[in-house]
Formats: sequence, C-alpha cells, structure tokens
Amino acid sequence: MSERLRARDLAFLTSETATAPRHNATLEIFESGESGFDHDRLLALVCDRISFVPRYRQRLAEVPGGLANPVWVDDDHFDLDYHVRRSALPRPGNDEQLRELVSRIVSRRLDRNRPLWEIYVVEGLEGDRVALLYKSHQALVDGVHTVDLGQLLLDMTPEPKTLDPDDWAPRPAPSSLGLVAEALVDSVTSPATVLETVSVAASTARRTAGRATGASVSVAQALTGRRPKRRGPVVGPLSQHRRIVTVETKLSDYRRVREAHGGTINDVIMATLTGALRAWLMTRAESLGGLRQLRAVVPVSVIDDELEATSLGSQIAAHFVELPVSEASPLVRLHQVTYSFQAHAETGRSVAANRLAGIAGFAPTTFHAIGSRVADDELRRGYHLSITNVPGPQSPLYAAGARMVATYPVPPLHEGHPLAIGVTSYDGKVFYGLTADRDALPDADLLGTCVTEALDELLATTTAARAPRGRKRAASKRAVKSKE
Repeated sequence: MSERLRARDLAFLTSETATAPRHNATLEIFESGESGFDHDRLLALVCDRISFVPRYRQRLAEVPGGLANPVWVDDDHFDLDYHVRRSALPRPGNDEQLRELVSRIVSRRLDRNRPLWEIYVVEGLEGDRVALLYKSHQALVDGVHTVDLGQLLLDMTPEPKTLDPDDWAPRPAPSSLGLVAEALVDSVTSPATVLETVSVAASTARRTAGRATGASVSVAQALTGRRPKRRGPVVGPLSQHRRIVTVETKLSDYRRVREAHGGTINDVIMATLTGALRAWLMTRAESLGGLRQLRAVVPVSVIDDELEATSLGSQIAAHFVELPVSEASPLVRLHQVTYSFQAHAETGRSVAANRLAGIAGFAPTTFHAIGSRVADDELRRGYHLSITNVPGPQSPLYAAGARMVATYPVPPLHEGHPLAIGVTSYDGKVFYGLTADRDALPDADLLGTCVTEALDELLATTTAARAPRGRKRAASKRAVKSKE
C-alpha cells in the first residue's frame, strides 16, 4: 500500500500560492580547483547518493474525488537530468549576478507533477568557483522520514565515500481504482484519515475565503479613496518576486564579543540582527517611537518527549524573541537578547550548539528546512519575521572533491511576511541569507550592509571593555618602577 501524505504536509501544498511558494533553498559555493567540479560530476554524485532519500524519486498522486489525502508513488518517468540543472553566468560572474539569478529561480514554484526538488549548478563564477542552489518543497523534507538531499552530498574529506551500486527500479503506480480502494480501506481502518482530509479541506476553504475578502477590501478602499491600514515595515502582502541578499562574516568576531560580554554566539548573532534591523528601519524613516520591538520566531533544538524526534537527534520548537530595535545601545540590545535565550536555557530543554554541530553527518540544510515548517506553524500566534540560526561544522566539507567555501540559507517567505532570515556558521565563518519580497522591500540590499555595520558596532564595545584593564596594567607598572 502506498504511503499517504500526512495532513501537515498536505497543508503546505494547499496553502501554496504564486506569491508564496513553499520550498526551502540553500546556496552553496565551491572551489572547483583540481577536482574539476561541474554539472557532470554533480550528476554522478546525486545518482550515487539519492538512494538514501527514496522520497526524492517519488511524486504525489491525487485520489479521485478527494476521498483521502494524496499518496507518494514512485515516478515511473523519473529523469535526473530534469532535476539537476545546469546554468552559467557570463564569465567572470560576480556575486551580485549570482544573487540576481538565485532570486529569479527561487521565485518560481516547483512542478507538482514531478518529485518536488531541483538542484542548479551555476558555473562561470570568478575565482574558479561553482555554485549549487538546492530547492526542496516543505512537504518533502520533514527531518523525520526525509532529510534534505544537500545534507547527503557533502563529505568530510576530499575523497568521496564508496557506496554500493543503486539498482532502483520504480514500482508500478496504483491505478485510479486502486487509489480509491486504498482510500476506502483507510477510511474504515483509520478514521483519522477522514478527519485529516476534512480538516485540511476546511482550512483551505478558510484561506481562500480570507484571500478573497482581502482583495475585496482593497478594491473597496481604492474606489472610496480610503488609505489602507498601515501594515508595518516587515509585515504586508507578497508579490511573485524575491530578492536574495547574502552576507559573509568571521566567526572569530562573534567569539570576541562573547568573551567580552558573556552569553553565547547565538546571542551575539541575534544582537547583530537587531542592530541591523534598527539601522535599516531608520534609513527608511520608520518611526521607532511607536515601534519599540520586532517579534521574531526563532526555531530552536530542544529535548521534548511530546514532540516528534528528527533525524538530528532532537526536536525543534519555536522560541519567540522581542528584538529591541528602539534601543540605541548595542550593549543593552545584546543583554536583552541574552536574557531571552537564557530563560529558554534554564528550562532544561535546550540543546547546546556544539552538540548539534557535532552530530555525525550533520549539515544545516535539514535544520533550516524544519525551521521553516516550525515558523509556518506559528503564524497564528503572530510575529514580524522568522530567523533560523544553525551552527554548522567548523571543518571543511566537500562535494565530489570540491571544497565548500560558503553556504547561505535561502528561507521561504510566509504569507504576509516579506522578510525571512537564515544564518549558518561554517568553517570559521558566519553566513547570512536574507529573503525579501522584491516589491515590498526594494531596499533589502541595504539591510545586508547594516548587518556588517551592526557587528562592527558590537566589536567596538569590546575595545571599550578592555580599556580599563589596560589602564590598570599600566598603573601597576608605574607603581613597580616607583618602588624600585
């Protein structure tokens, strides 16, 4: 019997619209070097590893009449060349051109008639580099039954692992009559199947009605000349276009701030983002008098028997943080953020970052995918933006012998939220990936600049913190000389 799509995963499909594609993405940069890393090498690597994620060779089959949720079936026309695509920039391509290409690709929805993933190989980057862009639907990667394919393509050494040959052959897809028969059997043996189907259908109807109502209100406001209600700087309707912003920083800078003021690397990253958002809002002439805080949902790894365990060895839950964007002092912002996460740590449920990053075979792509699912679940509780921060391995990773030098998360946008932020630490660097709605936030590039400036602002406080100790040492030396 075919595996039926779970209600939660079906919700990701039914809520997908042209303005809110429901896929996660990751942008990785590799040094091709002597490995000769290119489309053909990647194609061979994916062919070698895809057997570990059978879901990546399955598509969804609808049950006639909507009697039950769709089922996963093997794609009897599976075409690896369709999913692993080749692209290139005019040589020598720069990072700005790469971001523009990525922005266009992530704006497009995945084909529902095929397995719900794509990988783009982007050649032509200056410095003999190659980029990989992964796209996987939120219904595909749940971290329990299926991890992100990008996690399986990376090795800890330049020499790829030797694996057994893959002798996969698709199982025959059930006929329409067979799908109906399975649905009827599930309805009798598992009443929960019927309830899930009805629940998802009702939820879809509510969302459709909500969108229609919103459109009607907009038309009425236009006809009457009334101005629409102000939605806030990072809350509002989405367009069909995205803008991707990437920022690379040094992990040693965050450690320096942590050593001077305490807390964790995560605290310093969140304080950096708070300062960046504050500066960015001020450049947009946003009044910070009325906007004292931005509420962010931050998925965190926890130990909780009531939650379903992931392949990462723990569960992932939502943690809400009030980012004090109205606070002028970078040090006070840091302490306020630290206090919020300290309260979470004292619950005894938190999982240390070094433990998570130390899991054998761990790659941040799966965690980011689960984090986006968690943020989607919390939409009803209300927040301004989602931030997923994942500690990655601090040693180099390789794909087909090519060394990965950068990894940027590209989180999806949720309906009504034109900004999402992902952060990954890897091999001595901290990489930020900002996804913004191109029409709602045309100045998203400036926010990227503000991230580096906010980090510099925090670093400046460490110099001030060390100054008193330096003066004390100088005074001590003078005292010794006077005694001599």
